[in-house]
Amino acid sequence: MATFHLDITKEHCPMTFVKTKIELAKLKTGDILEVLLSEGEPLENVPRTSQEQGYQVTGIEQVEGSTYRVSIQK
Repeated sequence: MATFHLDITKEHCPMTFVKTKIELAKLKTGDILEVLLSEGEPLENVPRTSQEQGYQVTGIEQVEGSTYRVSIQK
């Protein structure tokens, strides 16, 4: 199991989940993708859509100001 990182803090929906989905597709089962994103639409949509796609959201934490880290396991 490995952990990978993706920074989409400068992206806007729907590109936030598109980029997340591309990265998740590269991972092996059990790997974790830590996604840095902004509050608002990305924070609402990326975890929800990831779960709808069959991935497991293992954590959401505020990193700094309006930036959050969402951990998603494949």
